[in-house]
Amino acid sequence: MSLLYMGYHTVFKWLILRLTIIQAGLVREKSFGTTKDRMLYIEQCANSRAVTIFIRGGNKMVIEETKRSVHDALCVARNLIRNNSIVYGGGSAEISSSIAVEAAADKYPGVEQYAIRSFADALDAIPMALAENSGLQPIDTLTAVKAQQIKDKSPHCGIDCNDVGTNDMKEQNVFETLIGKQQQILLATQVVKMILKIDDVISPSEY
Repeated sequence: MSLLYMGYHTVFKWLILRLTIIQAGLVREKSFGTTKDRMLYIEQCANSRAVTIFIRGGNKMVIEETKRSVHDALCVARNLIRNNSIVYGGGSAEISSSIAVEAAADKYPGVEQYAIRSFADALDAIPMALAENSGLQPIDTLTAVKAQQIKDKSPHCGIDCNDVGTNDMKEQNVFETLIGKQQQILLATQVVKMILKIDDVISPSEY
């Protein structure tokens, strides 16, 4: 149906009306909260590409944290639209990458081998952190999962953070976007390279 939409804002509890012709299937007013605030809902609009997410919370910190969570979720959806490739989570991607990097290190006879092995150790830090945050023994859990990946030749094995009873992240349906994982490792590597380029540190006492 055709109607006049009254976009409004409150000034001294009076409504300043701004008329815009739109097409809508449902218009309703809803009150919410302890203060009985009112909001006008206009739904089933024709040719509408806009979505409104209304966030309410007990304090500003809760609202800001919720906004960040929604933003992160929208970024995940955006990444999947750009590239629908995924990797399995729970640290399984980092563990399988660490195994592959360690195997590649054996092909280098010089001191480069130590740098490559250090990169593999850095990848292990993520599943170890997951295990520690889940209340598990980080070293024992990591070595067990890594041994399981090598034995079963399954890159899906990760940290069972939810205590489901299986380390198979494919079975648990835990995954991450490939483009997000690539950016994480790339940015972390760039930060380390910048730190390694620092050849001297000036302490305050030397000024």
